[in-house]
Amino acid sequence: MPMNGNAATRRVLSALALCLAATLPGHAAQPRESTPVSEYEPAESLEGNFLSAYIAGASKDTAAAASFYREAVKADPRNAELLERAFVSLLADGALPDAFRAAERLTTRDGSNGLAQLALGVRQIKAGQFAQARQNFARSGRGAAADLTATLLTAWAYAGANDGKRALDTINKLKGERYYNTFRDFHAGLIANLVGDQAEAERRLKAAYDADHNTLRIVDAYARFEAQQGRTDLAIQAYTEFDKLLPRHPIVRDALTKLKEGKPLARLINTAQEGAGEVLYGLGAAGSTQGDELPAVVYLRLALYLAPEHALARLTLADILDRMKQTERANEAYAQIPSGSPLRLNADVQIGLNLEQMGKGDEAIQHLDAAMKAHPDDIDIITALGNVQRSRKKYEEAAATYSRAITLIGDQPAANYWTTFYFRGTAYERAKQWAKAEADLKKALELVPSTQPGARAQVLNYLAYSWVDQNINIDEAFTMLKQAVDASPRDGMIIDSLGWAYFRLGRYDDAVRELERAIELKPGDPTINDHLGDAYWRSGRRLEGKFQWQHAKDLNPEPEDLEKINAKLKDGLPELEKPAATAENPPEKVNPELPKGAPAPSEPPGAADKKSGG
Repeated sequence: MPMNGNAATRRVLSALALCLAATLPGHAAQPRESTPVSEYEPAESLEGNFLSAYIAGASKDTAAAASFYREAVKADPRNAELLERAFVSLLADGALPDAFRAAERLTTRDGSNGLAQLALGVRQIKAGQFAQARQNFARSGRGAAADLTATLLTAWAYAGANDGKRALDTINKLKGERYYNTFRDFHAGLIANLVGDQAEAERRLKAAYDADHNTLRIVDAYARFEAQQGRTDLAIQAYTEFDKLLPRHPIVRDALTKLKEGKPLARLINTAQEGAGEVLYGLGAAGSTQGDELPAVVYLRLALYLAPEHALARLTLADILDRMKQTERANEAYAQIPSGSPLRLNADVQIGLNLEQMGKGDEAIQHLDAAMKAHPDDIDIITALGNVQRSRKKYEEAAATYSRAITLIGDQPAANYWTTFYFRGTAYERAKQWAKAEADLKKALELVPSTQPGARAQVLNYLAYSWVDQNINIDEAFTMLKQAVDASPRDGMIIDSLGWAYFRLGRYDDAVRELERAIELKPGDPTINDHLGDAYWRSGRRLEGKFQWQHAKDLNPEPEDLEKINAKLKDGLPELEKPAATAENPPEKVNPELPKGAPAPSEPPGAADKKSGG
């Protein structure tokens, strides 16, 4: 996924995204790139179409929203607010020709509509009408954020007209918050490189890189420039330093491979249209990291209109659609990433995972299997296939697939491969191969970084819960469970494991307390409700126990769990066998749930349901 830089850079870019957000209707919907507006049966009245559009927008169905707003505008063409809502919906949905026509009508009525002027300026750049584009940008709004956007796009319009001096003079006017400097120098360097001023390009790209080593596009632009100037060592150094920050990014891996093989790297930006698209991509990427999804998507739509081969923009758009649960549209965007892009494998992974999420498990396996055969040494593709197999409960096949990835990882795995061992361990555990599962879970625990406490908690809880469930290693398990709870104290599944561990030790009042807490945190989980029913029953609260079991049954548990729940609803839990009282084992100290030789802990531990995260 794209990396958008340090906090200072994000602060500038997110301010721009927020500026755009103020121009958008509150319920404009989720966009779709370069696709026609879907046909929907229009309502019979203006009010019906407006209400349908409003509801569609609130549901993030941009195709429907755009269609219904279009019908509403036909019924009331003089309604400026309605026209603006239609314009934004069309723009967000990727129906750009219709959006541009709406923008023309808006600017005829109100020349100060900043978003409409911006969109029309983008269209003029695409057409090579750079003077007209500058006029649109000059009218696209006022304020620091709008001025930065307009100034950068205006500079690229001058560059498109082969006026490098005016382009650089324009961009040099950007003075204000110091956070602007990096963004300004980055684009000044790209412009200088495009118009042939290599000395200025080197100075400005180096300044941007020195100010921010953490943004991929800055690192990539700087390193590519140095490589083109014959300074391959500096390019390799820049990529290698970034790789330490964000290991194994496909763009960085691809560039390093080419450099080490003596192959050339292409220039980052080759036309003014691509440069203007880069401005809009930067705004969209910044908005996506700040949670401003709608403005981010609008910027990304415009960026891809200018630079349709911009793979990072496409990937960022797809990622936002994923986060907004627009899975099918996300896959459409992933599929449009060029086949020759280093990011294409990332896209194939996400397409496969999304197909599984959409209930198309067989398609997902076929898609990922084909990608794996085409790239047999790619660990990410192999791991994704294992994940889908595991999700489909093909545990033995999943374990074999993960084993293939682990063979490629080698004998000294990096910390970021802890998930592969964890996933294989969970697959082995579900396949009833506990010895192998335990070894993998211990390896995952060894590798998972301490800087990821939530992830570490999941590994701790899976291993410790499994031990408790098998009545082995009780002392060590409770130590681990307490660590897991300390790391994730608000995780309902973790609290469930704590309660279930108490239950297995026969400490029913403690179990009830913790399982009731878990229910508050995750009321719709069938396993937690089933566990609480067991705890109530053992505590003598049998009516409440049956109520919880019935509730668990209604929550669609796994088939094997449903069978057990039905048996409990019919007959309850079996009576416990209590050993005869002796001097060494007096009645008041008998703990019927505690396995032989397993002492109860003296301090309350913590746990996480072993299914959590697995």
